[in-house]
Amino acid sequence: MSYTALYRKYRPQSFTDVKGQDAIVSTIRNQIEAGRIGHAYLFCGTRGTGKTTIAKIFAKAVNCEQPVQGSPCGECPSCRAIAAGNSMNVIEIDAASNNGVDNIREIRDEVAYAPTEGRYKVYIIDEVHMLSIGAFNALLKTLEEPPSYVIFILATTEAHKIPVTILSRCQRYDFHRISTDTISERLQELLEQEQAQAEEKAVRYIAKAADGAMRDALSLLDQCMAFYIGEKLTYDHVLEVLGAVDTERFSCIFRAVTGSQIVTVMQQIEELVCEGRDLSQFVNDFTWYLRNLLLLQSSDGMEEVLDISSENLALLKEECTMADSAQLMRYIRIFSELSNQVRYSTQKRILIEIAFIKLCRPQMEEDVSSILERLAQIEKKIEEGVIQPAASAHAASAQNPAASTQQTTGKADAGNAPMPKAISEDIRQVVKNWRSITAQMPDAISVFIRKARLSVGEGDVLLIVLEDSIIGEMLTEEERQREIKESISRSIGKEVQIQIKYNDTGQPFEKAYVDLEQVIHAPIEYEDFSD
Repeated sequence: MSYTALYRKYRPQSFTDVKGQDAIVSTIRNQIEAGRIGHAYLFCGTRGTGKTTIAKIFAKAVNCEQPVQGSPCGECPSCRAIAAGNSMNVIEIDAASNNGVDNIREIRDEVAYAPTEGRYKVYIIDEVHMLSIGAFNALLKTLEEPPSYVIFILATTEAHKIPVTILSRCQRYDFHRISTDTISERLQELLEQEQAQAEEKAVRYIAKAADGAMRDALSLLDQCMAFYIGEKLTYDHVLEVLGAVDTERFSCIFRAVTGSQIVTVMQQIEELVCEGRDLSQFVNDFTWYLRNLLLLQSSDGMEEVLDISSENLALLKEECTMADSAQLMRYIRIFSELSNQVRYSTQKRILIEIAFIKLCRPQMEEDVSSILERLAQIEKKIEEGVIQPAASAHAASAQNPAASTQQTTGKADAGNAPMPKAISEDIRQVVKNWRSITAQMPDAISVFIRKARLSVGEGDVLLIVLEDSIIGEMLTEEERQREIKESISRSIGKEVQIQIKYNDTGQPFEKAYVDLEQVIHAPIEYEDFSD
């Protein structure tokens, strides 16, 4: 016999089996017991919350020969026929593929005939919001004055798309997301029936990842169990199968961000990509992690609100002191915007790297929260003695005049612009084609190097000068330098020696270096990376 997926195998067959929708179940059972059955119902809610399941149980209950407290017995011929999908009294229609006027007109013609068996004809129209305007108009008259033996159950995930004229003729039931506790308990019950073992932490994570959808939880559990058949399902197994990231990794990344250790953050992202982690899920989970930090910092007694283990709670308490609430709110804002961007992007990694650079470098943004964070960082550096008073710097220059004299290798003397030097034809070709060269570079390099300025050093070395020390440090890595040189070679057909530098002179580029753009008169279009 072929394998049956868990969400199909354990689909509730009676109201007592339904979990997480107690108010709706109680209302419908009372209506059936009292004989106060409506002619049209609208079931709204997110996917996997039980709309179609309850609709089928409802159809069985109203046609059941021996109902028990408003719930179907499951044993009579009518119940068995509906459960097997063989009943002529229950008609399921997928409005996504049957959304035309003709499809609804067929229903309007069919409702004129009473059921041959049972008491009610039940029409279950799934994804009803997909019907066309003409189809809704065709359905309207039937909903307004249906025969006494017809019940319509409309199910949708987007109730706002349904015309008001349809809504006003239905009893509306909103299905809410099922709690993590309820889903966890249900998964544990099914694991016992399947005679499978799993760590409580693993089951808890699956329930949380399902985001309130019982069907999604069962599908995820099915997927994890299939990957580790015959083994105990552990928390690490679940993370591996679902491409998720452990909380310890979030902790490491957060500590690197608060310490402005951008290289460490980039290394962590590189590891996530190599491990095949889902980057969209990573963004959502890290945003949730920041939310937990903010809640813990905002008020005492938040431990009960946070659904985490005691060891992770101790770690969060330590980390929430590393950043103030304004910083955390800025982090959450950036990642909230990022979650919308990565959803449809084909360059998720680049967007994530840029977001983390923004976290580490608030000077890249000009909003109030970023300026306040920059001021806080400066105050911290002054307290730690990293930034010396201006008087001390002048005194040091007076004691050692030679230290303040710059060398003439492409740099200025005492604020004067450097003199142009002889430039080889190879360098000229690079400058003239710089825009097309950067466009051909890998995305991880191209997005950062476009703001670089070009100069020339001793030995006909092409100087690629950056104003940002962190980006300069990233591009000086051996692998990235090799890719830059290869891109240049492919463009001009020759190999050019390059040197990536950070402008640490304290002066504008035009005063500190030979500006090849001005010398060669080849305008180069620079992109502002901070936008």
